[in-house]
Amino acid sequence: MIEVKNLKKSFKDGESITEVLKGIDFVAKSGEFVAIMGRSGAGKSTFLYQMSLLDEPTSGEILIDGKNVSSLTVGEKTNFRLSDLGYVFQDYALLPEMTALENVALPLLMQGFSEKKALEKATEHLILVGLGERLKNLPSQLSGGEQQRVSVARAIAHEPKILFADEPTANLDNESSRVIMNILKELHKEGQTIIMVTHEVEYSKFAERIIHLDDGKIVSIDKN
Repeated sequence: MIEVKNLKKSFKDGESITEVLKGIDFVAKSGEFVAIMGRSGAGKSTFLYQMSLLDEPTSGEILIDGKNVSSLTVGEKTNFRLSDLGYVFQDYALLPEMTALENVALPLLMQGFSEKKALEKATEHLILVGLGERLKNLPSQLSGGEQQRVSVARAIAHEPKILFADEPTANLDNESSRVIMNILKELHKEGQTIIMVTHEVEYSKFAERIIHLDDGKIVSIDKN
């Protein structure tokens, strides 16, 4: 489903250049659940952002479902992200003035779904994550765990090829974290490909493989 070849990422600050990713090769199969772990500054989120087309690598190739997405234009990457990829961020990234239902429906409308169909799919996926009674609530009226569940519903409503999750439990209490991880577990059982960054050993155990990064390189791969 995703193949990364000699991926490198550097950041320039004046005359100083910092290499964050130093030539990573990586493959994830369709339907696989992969966790990315490593100490702070190891390059975990940077790696995720390159794979998920949220940032531009310095060099290397990224293939998703056989398509070389590295060569796409900015507009093509935007459309590809919208139609083929799903995202869950640690800060939820919900629009505060929109209800839970509207937050989930908006990306569907942007993809060209009719308002009726977008609302139907948004409702269906909010029910799936256990928020059928909270459709009309604003983010400010939801707990952190509920906001993250809205984020998950939004990420999967268009049935993405790959779901990327960057520290999805970082801002949650233990109970809410377990709810989120169990939702991801069920999605994986249904065949969803998931790439997740986490610093929690407990939650990395939900994945089939754990990729350990250190100093911008993959140093080990464990199987659960």
